[in-house]
Amino acid sequence: MKELENQKAVNQESKNQESVKAEALPDSMAVIDAFLAGAGGEVVTVGEEPADWRDAPLPEGHKSGFVAVIGRPSVGKSTLVNALVGQKVSIVSAKSQTTRTRVSAILNAPEYQLIFIDTPGIHKKTPHKLNRLMVEQAVSAIPDADVILFVVDVSRLPYEEDEMIATLLREKAEKRPVFFVLNKMDRLPMHRAKQNVESYWALLPTYTDSIPVSALNGTNLPLLHDHILAQIPEGPRYYPGDQLTDQTEHQIAGELIREALLHHTYQEVPHSLAVLVEDYEERENGVLYLAATLWVERESQKPILIGKGGERLKTIGSAARRELERFIGGKVFLDLWVKVKPKWRDEDARLRELGFK
Repeated sequence: MKELENQKAVNQESKNQESVKAEALPDSMAVIDAFLAGAGGEVVTVGEEPADWRDAPLPEGHKSGFVAVIGRPSVGKSTLVNALVGQKVSIVSAKSQTTRTRVSAILNAPEYQLIFIDTPGIHKKTPHKLNRLMVEQAVSAIPDADVILFVVDVSRLPYEEDEMIATLLREKAEKRPVFFVLNKMDRLPMHRAKQNVESYWALLPTYTDSIPVSALNGTNLPLLHDHILAQIPEGPRYYPGDQLTDQTEHQIAGELIREALLHHTYQEVPHSLAVLVEDYEERENGVLYLAATLWVERESQKPILIGKGGERLKTIGSAARRELERFIGGKVFLDLWVKVKPKWRDEDARLRELGFK
């Protein structure tokens, strides 16, 4: 019995000591706060998260700038941009002219913000108004850039479009730094390396830097990143620190659907396809309902897209839905319709409906 009373006394003494410590803590913390305030610091207690750098004032010497990614079709510009920012921002496919509009991909860090401008491939033949708009968007990115990446397929000798782009850069890049990004170096036969590389250098002898890379494998991308950053001026954040792209959710959804279409269609069909997102809303059950119309130019292309018994359209829908669910992080109900829109690539009203200006 006496032992029990002694234990109670010990417990009471322990509680009294904890009470004294709790009362003394605010004063102690006040002293520490005052000291750190004078030293420019702050108290972070156990269980308290430090302030996110995205919400903090810009550090001294913060850099920011725009990096235009220029090149002919199918040289790996979008793959390069996605790899540099570490996220899928631009859609990719083996089809030429996959990118139709300028897409900003934003790489954020406490000390800098890099805005990569992925552009449509510059091509010589422009049979439709859409093609001309695509080339105009690419060319217009050159004068506004702080750094220009001239992406080429170094596994091949220069094409006529490469020569055309070099001429554009001589005319429009002025004193802006231009990097040769010698992509697909993993496919370059060693016996042709010197000839191919020097053939590209000859197109633009005034280039600032030249780095061989493999965008697909990530080879030399950290080196390219560091060389770009060295050319970027000090400046503010042009976008919030957590923003990845300038594209809206509707635009991203439409592009992800078009990416699935490009992977499952062939010959002339991919180039005559367009996607118009008609409905995009979250239902009460938490599922995103998304309805989109797929445009083709000719009646004969409609059954090709739909497939026997609707099988191809189902395959396209399943592939698109997987990417959409990855993008939003939730369930998606995707409703696809196919319509014939003759000559939409040459009609101003149709192009405006798709977001082209």
